[in-house]
Amino acid sequence: MTEKNANSDVSPSTSGSTPDFEDALQRLEVLVRKLEQGDLKLEEALVAFEEGVQLTRHCQTALQTAEQKVQQLIEERGAPLTKPFDQNDAED
Repeated sequence: MTEKNANSDVSPSTSGSTPDFEDALQRLEVLVRKLEQGDLKLEEALVAFEEGVQLTRHCQTALQTAEQKVQQLIEERGAPLTKPFDQNDAED
């Protein structure tokens, strides 16, 4: 891979919009692979790390929001419905 291609893989996304969870997670995986390879210059690594932190926070927020929605959906008459997960129920 040429240096130009390597740099384009770690440059921050310029779309300006907030990525959805799956896109953010995919981008985070690309950044982690690049950082683990250790081929980036220090400045490039710092930029990639900073973007990774932002993506991680975005993903955590998205997961927390989804968890809150699930909790709201499983409430019955104002009291949380808690029961152990049964794989057989999930297959039905």
